[in-house]
Amino acid sequence: MTVPPLRSGWLRRFSSGSPDGTTLLCFPHAGGAASTYFPMSKLLAPLIGVCAVQYPGRQDRRSEPPLDDMAELADRVTESLTELDPGRPLALFGHSMGALLAYEVTRRLEAAGGIRPVHLIVSGRRAPGLPATRPDLHGQDDETLLAELRRISGTAEQVLADEELVRMLLPTLRSDYKAVECYVPPAPGDGVLSCPISVFTGTEDSHVSPEGAAAWEAYTTGACDVQAFTGGHFFVQTHREEVASAIAGRLHGRPSAVGQRAGHTI
Repeated sequence: MTVPPLRSGWLRRFSSGSPDGTTLLCFPHAGGAASTYFPMSKLLAPLIGVCAVQYPGRQDRRSEPPLDDMAELADRVTESLTELDPGRPLALFGHSMGALLAYEVTRRLEAAGGIRPVHLIVSGRRAPGLPATRPDLHGQDDETLLAELRRISGTAEQVLADEELVRMLLPTLRSDYKAVECYVPPAPGDGVLSCPISVFTGTEDSHVSPEGAAAWEAYTTGACDVQAFTGGHFFVQTHREEVASAIAGRLHGRPSAVGQRAGHTI
């Protein structure tokens, strides 16, 4: 099946999904790129179509300066969504930085009253407005940033060993961290969504406590559930099949076929 192209510089479509399926819009973590979600698109096919956001400053947008403001990122992404098929249900998934951005885009979509997301899935991120679990990193030196990358194990060691790649990565990563660390959350009682929220978290993720994950409940008038996966901050990569099954279960009431083959119970 030919995947129709998107004109926007912001979106990458990896799979179209079935005519009666949902489109899942995915938001990468800090320093991440749209291609992070290509393997996920294969696991969710053929029912769920997957598009991913490509932030400026990486991969095919590496010549563009990165954006370091969460509100501007959310505005620009929201503007790009007019390309999506308005007749298909839309769900949003974001990991870490991507979780905050997915939440902010959902806020904008609900306020505009056009495209209304059917589900928001946030992963590896405590609820907005909670205190930071570490000092700000965007103003730290390169070695401190690299030490954090190694600690959370989200970047392959062979990448960190390549000096040229590291020089290319650090400015974008620093910009992403600034967007997260300078993010201004909505005032208490504001920014409440109507769509359901699912929260995915790692059992060994030092950035997200059980209380921090559960606090997302205050950000929707709909249902909110929390699911823990074994692993650290990047459990979405080490347990990709389980995560795909959990997504499929939330959006269409059944786990993905790959999750069933692998014998996972979600």
